[in-house]
Amino acid sequence: MSLNLEQYVNEFSAQNINGEHLLQLDGSKLKALGMTSSQDRAIIKKKLKEMKASLEKARKAQEKMEKQREKLRKKEQEQLQRKSKKTDKSSPDATEGTQEQ
Repeated sequence: MSLNLEQYVNEFSAQNINGEHLLQLDGSKLKALGMTSSQDRAIIKKKLKEMKASLEKARKAQEKMEKQREKLRKKEQEQLQRKSKKTDKSSPDATEGTQEQ
């Protein structure tokens, strides 16, 4: 509707074209849905291309964030292991000093 193509809403609805299906449409599938105007198909295809690019950009950003989180998690885990090793090394010394007294 935002593209001023509301004349196709009923057919898209009748065919259960949702967002996921919409992204898979090409020129021939649009034509089969009753979109006879090549200009209308061009508008839809252009918008779909923009949407796919936007989704890909968002997907890459999500992957980048996940990698950063994993890297941070590993770094924190390594720091905890180092602290644990330091604690393990200092514990026997403290115990030995107590035993000697």
